[in-house]
Amino acid sequence: MKRPAGSKITLALAALLAMPAARGALGDVEASIEVDRLAMHAMQQTTRTPRFTMHELRAPSGTTVREYVSPAGTVFGVAWQGPTLPDLRQLLGAHFDEYAAAAAERRTRRSPVLVQLPGLVVQSAGHMRAFVGKAYIPQALPPGVAVAEIQ
Repeated sequence: MKRPAGSKITLALAALLAMPAARGALGDVEASIEVDRLAMHAMQQTTRTPRFTMHELRAPSGTTVREYVSPAGTVFGVAWQGPTLPDLRQLLGAHFDEYAAAAAERRTRRSPVLVQLPGLVVQSAGHMRAFVGKAYIPQALPPGVAVAEIQ
């Protein structure tokens, strides 16, 4: 039995909606950074070094996000600064839920955030029009790369 063309389109749309959204994020591959650039409507500048590649994304809002990629092609760190906080769910990807749970356990809401878990470190501070922070996967840092280089 042949299906009407409308039902094929409906099935195709349902399949697309069921697929998880592709996002660039901490722990993902380098190619995923393009997803972040598009979501932020950002300009991109790439700097390559022998130890890592840094992709700097500048959003129209003035916020800058830097994503650090190992020679193996994995995003091992992200950093941000600017007048608005970037979408941390997008930047942290699969690590966002563990970050959110750890941040929710904090006693004070007005001090800088420091989350140190075995597979994730997040530092975030600031207030309206002046946010700064970074997140990284300690085990994914390439040899010879210091945490201080993620900025």
